[in-house]
Amino acid sequence: MADRPWDRHHILSLVDFSVDELNIVLQTAHSFKGVLLRQTKKVPTLQARLVANLFFEPSTRTRNSFELAAKRLSADVLNFAPSTSSLSKGETILDTAKTFLAMGADVMVIRHQQSGVPQLIATAMDELGGKVAVLNAGDGYHEHPSQGLLDLFTLCTALDAEQPTTQLLAGKKIAIVGDILHSRVARSNLSSLVTCGAEVHLAGPPTLLPREFAAYGVQVHWSLEPALLAADFVMTLRLQHERMSQYLIPSVREYHQQFGLTHARLGLCHPQVKVLHPGPVNRGVEISSDLMDDVALSLIPQQVTNGIAVRMALLYLISNLSA
Repeated sequence: MADRPWDRHHILSLVDFSVDELNIVLQTAHSFKGVLLRQTKKVPTLQARLVANLFFEPSTRTRNSFELAAKRLSADVLNFAPSTSSLSKGETILDTAKTFLAMGADVMVIRHQQSGVPQLIATAMDELGGKVAVLNAGDGYHEHPSQGLLDLFTLCTALDAEQPTTQLLAGKKIAIVGDILHSRVARSNLSSLVTCGAEVHLAGPPTLLPREFAAYGVQVHWSLEPALLAADFVMTLRLQHERMSQYLIPSVREYHQQFGLTHARLGLCHPQVKVLHPGPVNRGVEISSDLMDDVALSLIPQQVTNGIAVRMALLYLISNLSA
């Protein structure tokens, strides 16, 4: 699918992704998106390969997207659920991963509520001498690489549906709004967007947006208007109440009044502005319901569809190295 060589065995973070690697993902995803538009939406690319989805943390969109991506590539799929596993009997995470290795897993897709678990499993698999590839599907406050890459693909495709490349984002203003502190999606997006040369602005209350995020090479705002001014794209993030150990906002209503996206507020943006959200969406909190459903402005449905193509691309790329 890609013209240039790919030599990344695991995908754990986007911090060290090069522009060339990002473009390989975009190119490969674009090819697979074409497959998804056909009447027969399946290719034999990973036939007889085994993809194990080890989701130690609950997930709907990401797990189902990876499962469908693997099946579209004709791979065999094993899904792991901690509530019905031997973890409840005292088995360690590494022993669970070793069990799937012994079953012949070629790829392990790992999601965990603690940062660093996918890296821990990848290191253990390498030390065991296996060729299994590990893909981080979200770990703690760390990263969510596949979401960052599907967001990147969605942005580039919105700018050029036929030739999505990272060069399209150079100089584009992208605002990311909301609970940055608890968002692994935001961290992956920051890494990839800055690498692509985008002008990234963050907006949120001080309790959810520490000034330290400026170290990514972005601009930090504690009010919404400066971030939205002339923005080409706006990505809003949900309030992750399940990760908050204390009250960090006065109320949901006040948060929406200060940082919620509406049609009126988008008047500050570029006339052709588009809106993204990684999901799940809290309607009426981070984004108004009518704006979310506005097909002229919202790229949210495209993000879901593109997620399958991007995850097909990632499984394909790392599976080639685990052969």
